[in-house]
Amino acid sequence: MPPAFAHGGHVAEGPSWFLLLPVVLLAVGYLLAAVRDPRGWNHRRTAAWLVGCALLAVAVGPLAPLPDDPRGHMAQHLLLGMLAPLGLVLGAPVTLLLRVAPPPVRRVVGRLLRARPLHLIAHPVTAALLSTGGLALVLLTPLYAAAERHSALHHALHLHYVAAGYLFAWSLAGPDPAPRRPGLAVRVGALLGAATGHAVLAKYLYANAETLPPGLTDRDPAAFQSAAQLMYYGGDLAELLLAVALFATWYNRPDRLRRPRSTVLIKKFASPKDGSLTQTS
Repeated sequence: MPPAFAHGGHVAEGPSWFLLLPVVLLAVGYLLAAVRDPRGWNHRRTAAWLVGCALLAVAVGPLAPLPDDPRGHMAQHLLLGMLAPLGLVLGAPVTLLLRVAPPPVRRVVGRLLRARPLHLIAHPVTAALLSTGGLALVLLTPLYAAAERHSALHHALHLHYVAAGYLFAWSLAGPDPAPRRPGLAVRVGALLGAATGHAVLAKYLYANAETLPPGLTDRDPAAFQSAAQLMYYGGDLAELLLAVALFATWYNRPDRLRRPRSTVLIKKFASPKDGSLTQTS
């Protein structure tokens, strides 16, 4: 779910342009891998990845110079924690890596996908706790105010938001391989639970904008109420998109699309008149 509000803007008075370099590297690296795919890579996957990268770039670029506006930071964090990760997940980067990487790299990736710690943190319930629970921890404790004063913590939280958002989207709707991924009912339940928690948190912040997040030396309650509204409605939009991706991934799952080798079905009916057999295909 979306990360916390702004950290007051005291750690950065302008756009974090140096953070654009990793985003550019992600986009360029993906494009190079897509070009190398001998079987031809899906252009829709490429488009989804590039949209995710573009949203990351907007979050760390144009939105960063809004240090004193909680609404601007809420928009930034909605991009970092919800919308951009969904685009990146739909790009299926692990599948692309497995198609173009040499055998030693593929073996390493395979071992990582089978690792029990990954199964634990990639479970939809765990991923929901990491994203929504992490958001609540930041907004309801002095961690928010501490991030105002420490640049390293500020950027570490941003990295956590992106990673937790990616993990949550992947656990629910990722087209990449995910061993031991639970069934549709569990994933839908995790999405509904996370959405409910996110909505309750947004309303709670709206009702307590004069005291939350704690530890701030100065605040504009009206601005934080507007940010809470953006968090509420923007989160609804992002969760709707995630739900669409979830059901699309489930509907297009390989086991449902697999066709039998023979497409001809022969049915035999006994004639009520003479007992003969009729075959239809």
